[in-house]
Amino acid sequence: MKLQTELISIDRAHISDSVMERAGELLRLGALVAFPTETVYGLGADALNEEAAQKIYAAKGRPSDNPLIVHIADMEALEGIVKTVPAEARMLAGAFWPGPLTMIFDKKECVPPGTTGGLSTVAVRMPSDEIARELIRRGGGYIAAPSANVSGRPSPTTAQHVYEDMNGRIPMILDGGPVRIGLESTIVDLTEECPVILRPGYITLSMIRGVAGRAEIDQGLIAEDSSLSPKAPGMKYRHYAPRAKLQIVEGPLEGVVSYINRKCADSERTGIICTEETRERYFCGNVKCIGSRKDELSIASHLFSILREFDEDGTEQIYSESFESPELGQAIMNRLLKAAGHRKIDISE
Repeated sequence: MKLQTELISIDRAHISDSVMERAGELLRLGALVAFPTETVYGLGADALNEEAAQKIYAAKGRPSDNPLIVHIADMEALEGIVKTVPAEARMLAGAFWPGPLTMIFDKKECVPPGTTGGLSTVAVRMPSDEIARELIRRGGGYIAAPSANVSGRPSPTTAQHVYEDMNGRIPMILDGGPVRIGLESTIVDLTEECPVILRPGYITLSMIRGVAGRAEIDQGLIAEDSSLSPKAPGMKYRHYAPRAKLQIVEGPLEGVVSYINRKCADSERTGIICTEETRERYFCGNVKCIGSRKDELSIASHLFSILREFDEDGTEQIYSESFESPELGQAIMNRLLKAAGHRKIDISE
């Protein structure tokens, strides 16, 4: 029998006590609830309940060695699930929690293998979204929550995206409107001698170094695949993928625009991801503007929703401009490369 999924709108100015109590009760009973965060919508379960965590993998069709992130609402909760909190972690938490930063610690035994993908470490973050933090408190204090989409599809940035993927799979979706950032959190490993970024996001390398004094980028971050078990979400498997074949075109912008125009000349079913600066220079194809290069957050916040729009349009092939930059552009390109299966065209070669 198909599960009935309830989609409930939440007024952030007056968060319903009765709705949040119902949602929290579902989590305490081992069920799943989707909810907004400032990054993307999450698919939540009781992080200390092995059976509940396994329901996340089933609902998403997610590989069981892909670890989940535990969401907490206050610093006191962190001590309950990790062995030690390094000084650098306390500094980073002071600067970026609540917010879009996930940190990896050695876990205590109370965190089950279903939550950690069988690892001895646990990924933890404290979201800034008010609805998310209230749900965490009502649900028992520890909510495991990957993005609330079918595994491999673009991450959901609206409740409607969640409903498209999870209708009939989970009992409740809390609709808090569109998310603010649109890219998953930065993940930093604090179990090594030096903090290591395993997934780039809104909190950049320079921001982390500015607080912790040091940090490095994992060298396998942009690898096409790995035979090792992933230590953090998004490290091993193809993610964020539209149904169409996506290719990223790199090189001087003039040449990129010319190349894409040539490729799209004979097909309206070919999609183009461009920016405000180049939109008027494309003359064919299904053109979608992702934002402005002067405002990287606008690009980040529209990426996943645009990939989903191409699915709705029945687009068969997509060409995207490249968005490399020292700051947020690194996170954007990380997601694009995953979505494209690392298919790139370098016209400067």
